[in-house]
Amino acid sequence: MELHLGTDREPTESLWVRIKGSAGAGDIIVGVCYRPPDQGDRADEALYRQIGAASRSQALVLMGDFNHPDICWRDNAAERKQSRKFLECVDDNLLLQVIEEPTRRGAMLDLILTNKEGLVGDVKLKGSLGCSDHGMVEFRILRAARRAHSKLTTLDFRRADFGLFRALLEEYHGTKPWREEGPKTAG
Repeated sequence: MELHLGTDREPTESLWVRIKGSAGAGDIIVGVCYRPPDQGDRADEALYRQIGAASRSQALVLMGDFNHPDICWRDNAAERKQSRKFLECVDDNLLLQVIEEPTRRGAMLDLILTNKEGLVGDVKLKGSLGCSDHGMVEFRILRAARRAHSKLTTLDFRRADFGLFRALLEEYHGTKPWREEGPKTAG
């Protein structure tokens, strides 16, 4: 099923589809994108909003030619401002980039991004198709992807002992909590 992500009037060269999962398996959002090398900031921002909306899905695979040849994926760094903003979008949406080899003349322009570890596998760089100077990328979307387990703990503050917390703060600071001291003034 085709998806229309975002309500931007700024067009992007992207296609988004939802692949329905079988019983017990969740849906997968698949995006295909071409970002022209001379694309402006407004179109980039529209694309980033689409990526943000898609990354909230359970499983996302986004592939395409993003035309950011200056990005060093190993160091997560880039020279150009537009490339740094793209890296920020990838980081903000917790996406993993799975291509490991250059796809065009020593640069990694063609990428596969996913929000779920193990969702993409068997990535192979093949020869070019027709007259293209880009390498073809072949991969599999694996239905039995491992869920990434968060190491974050969610605290239940409804059961907290705030009296004990206040006493520990007083003991640590040697004073009453800062709220009771009143505002400090520059002297």
